[in-house]
Amino acid sequence: MKKKLIIIIGVILVVILLLIVLYFYGLTAVSKSDDKVTFTVSAGEGKMDIINSLDEAGLIKSKISAYIYVGLHQSLNLQAGEYELSKNMGLEEILNKFHQGNIIQEDNTFNLTFVEGKRLVNYASEIAEATNTTVEDVLAVLEDEDFLETLIEEYWFLTDDILNEEIYYPLEGYLFASTYEFYQNSSIEDIIRRMLDGMNTVLSKYKEQIDASEYSVHEILTLASIVEGEASTSDDRAGVAGVFYNRLNAGWSLGSDVTTYYAVGLDFYERDLTLSEINDVNAYNTRASAMAGRLPVGPVCSPSEASIEAVLNPGEHDYYFFVADKTGKTYFTRTNAEHEAKIRELQANGLWYEYN
Repeated sequence: MKKKLIIIIGVILVVILLLIVLYFYGLTAVSKSDDKVTFTVSAGEGKMDIINSLDEAGLIKSKISAYIYVGLHQSLNLQAGEYELSKNMGLEEILNKFHQGNIIQEDNTFNLTFVEGKRLVNYASEIAEATNTTVEDVLAVLEDEDFLETLIEEYWFLTDDILNEEIYYPLEGYLFASTYEFYQNSSIEDIIRRMLDGMNTVLSKYKEQIDASEYSVHEILTLASIVEGEASTSDDRAGVAGVFYNRLNAGWSLGSDVTTYYAVGLDFYERDLTLSEINDVNAYNTRASAMAGRLPVGPVCSPSEASIEAVLNPGEHDYYFFVADKTGKTYFTRTNAEHEAKIRELQANGLWYEYN
C-alpha cells in the first residue's frame, strides 16, 4: 500500500513538472526570425480572443501557456492598436508591448488631460468627447457591476467598498488625474484602465504605509479627496490632514463643506449651502452631527498625489480648525471662536478668498 502511494505521488510530481516545463516552453519565441509582422488588437477585444488571434498568426507557441500567463497577471491591460511584432519575440514581451500601448502609428494617438480635484462626472464628460460617445454611455460602463468586479480582481487597491449601494459613483476618487496618450480607437474601458494604472503607480509607492495604516485604501482615498477639495489652495495639506485626524480621533464631525456640496450634487462653492443641506443626514455630508467621528462613504473627487501623501504623513499638532487666505497661506486654530476671529481678520485685511 505504501509503495503504491509512493508511485502515485511520483506520477503526480512528474505530471506537475511536465506542465511547468510546457508552460515555460510556451513563453519562448516561436523562431529566431526577426521579420516584422503587423498585428492589430481591436477596441473591446477580450484577452482570450487576442491570444487566439496570436496563435492563428503563428506568433506564440502555446495558447494554454498564454491563458495561464494572463490569468497570473490580471493587471495586464491589452490596449487596442496596430503593433509591430516578430516571431523572435516571446509571449511575455508581446503582451507587455500591448499593455504599454507601444503601437505603430503614433500620429493616430491623442492626449487626454484630466485635472486633479475634479469629480468623476467631469472625467466622464471628457472621456465621452474623446470616444465619440455620450456621458451616459461612459457612466453606464463605470457603473457596470460585471466590469467593476473584473477591475476589483485586477487591481489590488480596489475592494468591495466601491460596491456600497450608498456610493454615487463606484470609481469616484480612483481615476488618477494626469495626461495620458491613447490610441484613436481606444474604448471607454481602455481609458478607465489606464487611469487606474496611474493610480496604481502612485499608491504602490506608499503600499507599505497603507498596509500598516489603521485605515483602508478606500478610507485613505476618501480622506485624501476631502483634503484635495478643502486644501487645494493651501500651502499645508499635511497640516489640514492633521486637523481632520484630530477631529476624527476626538469623535467630532469633519465639518467639511466639500462633502456637503458633493452630497447635494453641486460643484464646490457653486452657491451657498442652505441650512437644510448642511443638516441633512446622508452618507456623504460630514457637516451633519450624525457623522461625528466618521468619514463619508467614499471619495468626493480625484485626489492628487500631494493629498494622498498628506493623509499618509499628516501634520502632528493640536489644531481642530483651519482656513486659507487668498494667497494660499493656511492658518490653524484650536477653537471655533479662534477660527471665526481669524476669518474676520482676513476679511478685514482683504485676504478673504471670494468664490465666483
